[in-house]
Amino acid sequence: MRLLFRALLLAALSLPAAAADCAWPAWDAFRAALVSADGRVIDPSSPRRISTSEGQAYALFFALVADDRDGFARLLRWTENNLAGGDLRRHLPAWLWGRADDGQWQVLDANNASDADLWLAYSLLEAGRLWQRPDYARLGQDLLWRSAAQTLQPLPGLGLMLLPGDQGFVEEAGWRLNPSYLPPQLLERFAAIAPVWAELAGNARRLLREGSPHGLAPDWLLWRRAQGWAADPEHGREGDYDAIRVYLWVGMLAADAPGRAELQRHFAPMAALTAAHGAPPERIDAGDGRAEGQGGAGFSAALLPLLASLDPAAHASQRARLAQQPAAAQAYYDQVLGLFGGGWDAGRFRFAADGRLLPAWEQRCAD
Repeated sequence: MRLLFRALLLAALSLPAAAADCAWPAWDAFRAALVSADGRVIDPSSPRRISTSEGQAYALFFALVADDRDGFARLLRWTENNLAGGDLRRHLPAWLWGRADDGQWQVLDANNASDADLWLAYSLLEAGRLWQRPDYARLGQDLLWRSAAQTLQPLPGLGLMLLPGDQGFVEEAGWRLNPSYLPPQLLERFAAIAPVWAELAGNARRLLREGSPHGLAPDWLLWRRAQGWAADPEHGREGDYDAIRVYLWVGMLAADAPGRAELQRHFAPMAALTAAHGAPPERIDAGDGRAEGQGGAGFSAALLPLLASLDPAAHASQRARLAQQPAAAQAYYDQVLGLFGGGWDAGRFRFAADGRLLPAWEQRCAD
């Protein structure tokens, strides 16, 4: 009896530790600071208190990583009702929602953002698989095919490519593209659904290599008719708040993912800059390598996965920087980058070589 009591006592004492291990405090803090009760992700830095399809899509992914099924459902409901006219099967979500000049809360720009569409589709597909929700999986496939119909386009000399949105990215000089809109993990996951996505995955790896010839990613690129890559007419070769995600996606690739070793070697110059300056630069010129400023906490978090592979000392340095200078609670973008990079670094999730999500809760916290 004494041995049984001792065993029961030890088991009871271990329960809080297990529960704490399964909880994700960073997600809880993000949700408390930036997500409304009905599932709207709010960027308080804008006077219009905007919400974006990107923010909704990222939050859906984080809710899945956290095994937050109720939160996922609320986020999805708000997104569908407010950004997609009540039907994500028929409408890609508008990218921008907020307070209009007349005080009304409404869609402010109905154009879609294709990276958000891909993250939405991915999160739905993986929620369907991990939570055994066929309805989520069907909606994810419908959204993915609608995205393909509206934003996939064959570009002469490059092949099939994802345009950043349905409207506004085709010019007389060529096609404007955003490297950070093409996470290789997601494209590999979609390749299991149809060959068209495998073709895009190969072309995206080419874009990441050729569009960043010095291993430093620009925010935007121009693919010119019969002439290849050029600087974007609006943003030049600048790389900052969009491009930081390129290093994040590449850093989180599975060890056996297609092209992972080559891509990580290619983007090693950003790891070297971070090591040399003690923090990631806020802004770089992807053409000549000039670096300016010091990126915030989110930039350090975004570099953690790549540094973990390429430079353990710099990885430890950025971890220490984040411990001393964490992101502000209501800094939307820093918090997002922190959930991605910090969540990966803490082992909350991984991606398989074929792009499937491997959340920690699937093994550690399963009922």
